Amino acid sequence: MFRFSVAALQLLELTASSVVHLLYGFYIFSSAVAGDLSLALNDFLFKSNIEPSIREEQFVNGDNDLPPIVLVHGIFGFGKGRLGGLSYFAGAEKKDEKVLVPDLGSLTSIYDRARELFYYLKGGQVDYGEEHSKACGHSQFGRIYEQGHYPQWDEDNPIHFVGHSAGAQVIRVLQQMLADKAFRGYENTSENWVLSVTSLSGAFNGTTRAYLDGMQPEDGKSMKSICLLQLLRLGVIVYDWMDIPFLKYYYNFGFDHYNMSWKKSGLWGLADRLLGNSGPFASGDWILPDLTIQGSLRLNSHLNTFPSTYYFSYATKRSRNFLGRTLTSNVLGIHPLLFIRVLQMCNWRHPPDVSPPFKGYRDEEWWDNDGALNTISMTHPRIPVEHPSRFVVEDSECQPLQPGIWYYKIVEGDHILFIVNRERAGVQFDLIYDSIFERCRKHAFRKIPTMPDHVH
Repeated sequence: MFRFSVAALQLLELTASSVVHLLYGFYIFSSAVAGDLSLALNDFLFKSNIEPSIREEQFVNGDNDLPPIVLVHGIFGFGKGRLGGLSYFAGAEKKDEKVLVPDLGSLTSIYDRARELFYYLKGGQVDYGEEHSKACGHSQFGRIYEQGHYPQWDEDNPIHFVGHSAGAQVIRVLQQMLADKAFRGYENTSENWVLSVTSLSGAFNGTTRAYLDGMQPEDGKSMKSICLLQLLRLGVIVYDWMDIPFLKYYYNFGFDHYNMSWKKSGLWGLADRLLGNSGPFASGDWILPDLTIQGSLRLNSHLNTFPSTYYFSYATKRSRNFLGRTLTSNVLGIHPLLFIRVLQMCNWRHPPDVSPPFKGYRDEEWWDNDGALNTISMTHPRIPVEHPSRFVVEDSECQPLQPGIWYYKIVEGDHILFIVNRERAGVQFDLIYDSIFERCRKHAFRKIPTMPDHVH
């Protein structure tokens, strides 16, 4: 067995960090997340913001009667154990004794991530579905979870879900799959396996940012020939083809079921994917098409808001109206590398020679944003049909909490305020997460919960 010195291990981590940060810089948080990760990783070398072991908790019968709270990351996100043990949710998972943070594909489609989340919880080998797998050109089966992280999950043992960004839409797709009994061998699934859904800057209705970075506004599926996303595509293909074990362990984009490694595809496979003839970017089975307005409309047309589930969302914005113009608000409060993106989204206009993404679309309604998503997209599902919703200013306005309604608050903040770097959000970080966990534990339940003395 090889023994590495501390200096060697740190060198490996810094090398991996450099590669991942380079790829991060190509897209949605751009260097914003990379910058926060650098600061957080620096702290991690001296004082970790999560426990030293990367082993995830597994909750089985008899732990206690509290349902677990599952935190689902967004695009470019990561679960427990990645990036040297860094916490995507900036340590918020330590606020409750039964929290899970799954590691899902960071760039894979909403559909694939929902399938992965199910098997992460129940256990077994991820089954992406025969029809979907053939249509997209990847393996039907993926990672094996020898032990599910909450194997007793069912209608009598439901779960609270909290999703950031695209993670919120992953939860909605998973709940619909449960209602549709879409998992082979699990005929008893239902929407009631989900007790509550909380969204932090959730991508319910798409984002105009996707078009600014290179998605075609004509269809919301394909990319422009020259754009930021093409650089991302090339970087991810090469990264996965190289298949360097310690890099993949450090950070994984989630395309292992596409068999993109040099061991399985060779030089021809690499060339084929770089030319756009095969792989996730050719089939459209990756996250960006799901984040366009058209892609979200396609997803939403099959998704329901269910009468026995509690829904709450926090929509973020870093823009304001001034003399008839939508501009960046609170320059000092926004991450400097998201500032330009907020301005660009404030001025986005759908091309006049292209059909609007849906009937009734108006540019000005989509100008308020947080640098990654439009505020109107984050409140609740709106297209193609608006779901029941209620705007609240104070948490007390939604008590007693009613199921089947999307309660939502507007929060001043950019898209990454409540992840990765806790210090940026300051007291707001604790206020937001404390209210989320309190709502899950005290206000969202179908039967009177058994509360440990120390849960407040």
